[in-house]
Amino acid sequence: MKDYKKEFIDFLVEAQALKFGDFVTKSGRNTPFFINLGCFNDGKQLQKLGGFYAETIFDNFGKEVDVLFGPAYKGIPIATATAIALNEKFGVNVRYCSNRKEIKDHGDSGIFLGSKLQNGDRVVIVEDVTTAGTSVYETMELVKDLGVKVLGLVVSVDRMERGKTEKSAVAELSSTFDFKGTSIVNMEEVTNYLSKEKSVLDKDKLDKIADYYKQYGAKN
Repeated sequence: MKDYKKEFIDFLVEAQALKFGDFVTKSGRNTPFFINLGCFNDGKQLQKLGGFYAETIFDNFGKEVDVLFGPAYKGIPIATATAIALNEKFGVNVRYCSNRKEIKDHGDSGIFLGSKLQNGDRVVIVEDVTTAGTSVYETMELVKDLGVKVLGLVVSVDRMERGKTEKSAVAELSSTFDFKGTSIVNMEEVTNYLSKEKSVLDKDKLDKIADYYKQYGAKN
């Protein structure tokens, strides 16, 4: 596993953006782990977060990206922080775009914030964590007639659990829209690292995670 992935997992744990215990997901599943990127709310943390997304985007798409799209609302700071990091780390100057929840009819009017999408733009969508993929479906509907090419989706952590089908939400979206769905890390990498290299996860926590995946694990 690459060093930046390990550093990202440490970052999640230290900021308590990744917790282990008993939680309920938005979909109503009882889960032994919870991921919340809303914990990253200051300049130093956002700078680091953008750097990890930038590493992942450069690894998977190189310099062949024109625009980062961050779906409202959590995707907005991710897109801006990542655009800055791509320029600082790799000299890749990309634009950023996000959507509004409601169309603005005055001033900077329309549904989009940031850069206007142009015919031929190569776009990567950046999200926090995708479960049902609702915001991505909404994004694809917004851009479908603009002549852009959506290259892929990058999320922080792939939970590797079933979405609407037996596949994970990331795999479902990749198949539906014929783009590359990826993540900074996935939960298999997280559990392996935290149990074998960091000894953060004990047998009880690992057993609960294993039981969860027996019930909800994706079959990609």
